[in-house]
Amino acid sequence: MTGYTEAQDLSPSSRSTAKAILRLAGLSCASCVNRVEKSLSHTPGIIRATVNLASQEAVVEYLADLTNPEGLKKVIEALGYQVLSTGTEKGLEAPNEELREKGYYRLRKKFVISAILGGLVMLISMSIHSPSPALFFTLFLLTTPVFVWGGAQFFVGAWKALRQKTADMNTLIVIGTSAAYLYSTAVTFSPSLFASTGQKPLVYFDTTAMIIVLILLGRMLEERAKGRTTQAIVRLMGLRPKTAWVLRGVQEIEIPVEEIRVGDLIMVKPGEKIPVDGIVTEGQSLVDESMLTGESLPVEKRVGDEVIGATMNKYGGFKFLATKVGKDTALAQIIRLVQEAQGSKAPIQRMADLVAAYFVPSVLGIAVLTFFIWHFLGPSASFTFALLNFIAVLIIACPCAMGLATPTAIMVGTGKGAEYGVLIKGGESLETLHKIDTIVFDKTGTLTKGEPRVTDIYPLPGYDLNEVLRWAASAEKGSEHPLARAVVEIAREKGIAIEDHEGLEAIPGYGVKAQINGKMVLLGNQKYMEQQGVELNGLEKQAGIFSAQGKTPIFVALGLKSLGLLAVADTLKESSAEALGKLKARSLHLVMITGDNERTAGAIAHMLGIQQVMADVLPQEKALEIKKLQAQGKTVAMVGDGINDAPALAQAHVGIALGTGTDVAMESADITLMQDNLLGIVRAIALSNRTMRTIKQNLFWAFFYNVVAIPVAAGALYPRWGILLDPMIAAGAMAFSSVSVVTNSLRLRQLRL
Repeated sequence: MTGYTEAQDLSPSSRSTAKAILRLAGLSCASCVNRVEKSLSHTPGIIRATVNLASQEAVVEYLADLTNPEGLKKVIEALGYQVLSTGTEKGLEAPNEELREKGYYRLRKKFVISAILGGLVMLISMSIHSPSPALFFTLFLLTTPVFVWGGAQFFVGAWKALRQKTADMNTLIVIGTSAAYLYSTAVTFSPSLFASTGQKPLVYFDTTAMIIVLILLGRMLEERAKGRTTQAIVRLMGLRPKTAWVLRGVQEIEIPVEEIRVGDLIMVKPGEKIPVDGIVTEGQSLVDESMLTGESLPVEKRVGDEVIGATMNKYGGFKFLATKVGKDTALAQIIRLVQEAQGSKAPIQRMADLVAAYFVPSVLGIAVLTFFIWHFLGPSASFTFALLNFIAVLIIACPCAMGLATPTAIMVGTGKGAEYGVLIKGGESLETLHKIDTIVFDKTGTLTKGEPRVTDIYPLPGYDLNEVLRWAASAEKGSEHPLARAVVEIAREKGIAIEDHEGLEAIPGYGVKAQINGKMVLLGNQKYMEQQGVELNGLEKQAGIFSAQGKTPIFVALGLKSLGLLAVADTLKESSAEALGKLKARSLHLVMITGDNERTAGAIAHMLGIQQVMADVLPQEKALEIKKLQAQGKTVAMVGDGINDAPALAQAHVGIALGTGTDVAMESADITLMQDNLLGIVRAIALSNRTMRTIKQNLFWAFFYNVVAIPVAAGALYPRWGILLDPMIAAGAMAFSSVSVVTNSLRLRQLRL
């Protein structure tokens, strides 16, 4: 054993640290995550441990001289969870979808079979008018597979909790179902045991079966929702091209992207994806980087410029030198950020688990106390009375209504959200959304339409507005450039005849020169016009005004004489101003984050009344900005639509994606707005408030009747009035609490958002 003196520096920064990524199996709920994180955190040498329920991974930072991945593996396996693999670095490895799918289908099979058997048990139980040993035995045969096979995972979960000296929902399920099953089995095979009490023998096999079926349903839906979160990673990996054209010596060969090495010279043709990150060495082009940056305009690339893997080359061909490959590319970093963000979200402790942690020990204490009081102070047949009342206390505390309390409210609430085009991934999103105090909006495609549009036409004196537009649209006819399409589109909307050009010369990043009816037409930026020797006639001043407003000025000239200016900008969505006004009325802090320049971002923020602007933010930095807000104690929602928003959507307490955006954004987010309307955010917050209020009411009613009846079940009324709790009353209390929970949840259907 290594010894240390007090004078030694034991801080992590002064010692060798390492990071391990462990792939796990068997994590089923927030309690599992808390259990593993707690045990790892209490292990000597651990600096930080984060467990990701969605990806079934643990990321552990530790002191290398005190522990190692094998030691971490032993800690986790001692808790009853399986460690599939250990590694030291997260590369471009896809989530184990096959293992997850197997787990989901196994759970679904268990639910379907248990539901069929449980349904038969319910039908037979409801039709019993005169109890008989044959009927009881039939119910026993139907319930036993549900209890033993269907409920096995709850017994495993309860055992894991017990080993950690705690209790959770699994513990309550096991206690309630076991009490009902074992009591019913005793009545079935030894009815004489209870005859001396004068109680009518009844069985509660239906209670056992239906509790397990309901909880299995909730776990199955939860497992499906978790599976959808990993799809974001799978889709991000699918963005990579499969092959690339590489120059090896004098040969141009096609090889798999995985075989590209740093220093390789790569050819990219028009319409192809760029395979890895690098520096342009020959040629020029326009590259669509919207999948990473979110900005709608393609970016000019010349010799010496950086290109990013998975972006789309639009027009020209070029060669570039590979500088980053594999796990070092920008796309790999985004994938890693999404994975880490999903893992860093502390899972919200289920309210049911929290209640169970206090309720289970209380019920057990009351049940044991009841048994001993009846056994030592009860009348004749005291052991039988003690056993019967002991079981009655456990049955009355059975979590039947609790099994319905949260799932029914969430199912009705999410269904109501779907009616309004708000798709909610799960209960945690609803639970968190009503607590947010800060909303961060992406700009392009979220607050704005994501495509340029001509907003202003400024002709010089002596020229007609339509004339300026006609020459400009004719010169741009047939071009696929977003600015060109915006000019042509506005001309067509105004019914202006667009002529064919006889020759076109396009200079990427500057402008175009076209011959129309024997006349030369020039379109472009100020620098291009000055290079061509065009007289600007004071248009520079108006161009500066447009630029200050976040618009792109386009000069139009006929020959060497200026005709006027066009201003192009990404315009606001119709719902943006109204939605942000309503969110401000809720005292929410509004933030805009964008890769665009500060001038353009500031103009948009001013129009919408946004309090804080983060401009010139790179895609991989967005999640970091969210983290900074969270470090200030803010509960943050992120709204976005692009691949570049995915890490930030996953990092935020609640990620909200637009259904018109990318699949990766929707799968990284917790909530998707199917309509391209930001008012859906206002509706989602209102729905969250109402649903959480309903869940709290449900949990109250789930326990109210049971808690009131526990003293009666314990025999508190017997000494004075000779009253013991009839099992029928116990069953009625459970049924009534369940009905009240379901009815209360259904009230959400009347909600108007």
